[in-house]
Amino acid sequence: MEFRKIASDVKIGENVKIFEFTNLYGCEIGDNTKIGAFVEIQKNAKIGKNCKISSHTFICEGVTIEDNVFVGHNVTFINDLYPRATSVEGKLQNESDWKVVPTLVKQGASIGSSVTILAGVTIGERAIVGAGSVVTKDVPPDTIVAGVPARVKRKID
Repeated sequence: MEFRKIASDVKIGENVKIFEFTNLYGCEIGDNTKIGAFVEIQKNAKIGKNCKISSHTFICEGVTIEDNVFVGHNVTFINDLYPRATSVEGKLQNESDWKVVPTLVKQGASIGSSVTILAGVTIGERAIVGAGSVVTKDVPPDTIVAGVPARVKRKID
């Protein structure tokens, strides 16, 4: 019995491991990447090579994750600065009613469990985001951030 939904438009590299209970559509997954259980990756999201995406993570449209990135359990990306269910006219919103705000996670970054990353931020090369943090601003390269909102704790030597 198969408990994965991988749409035909997903581009999957070589040696990718995808666990059960995943939902992938319109995205790209690089070589040697592992996708944990209960992960959703939406259209126009890109995951690089040699990444680990842990269970219960949500990667929405507009997110780019470069190579060698670790994403902990239960990480949530957000792609809309002003989310609404309905338009001004009171009808359910569709794709034409809002704009995707891109988010970038650069090479070698590590994101701890239960982190929320707001739309439009960049997490720098080799940065570490502490578990439970809410990232509201760009994270410099080689820096550890943590907290709500995430603040710089120190540089990585």
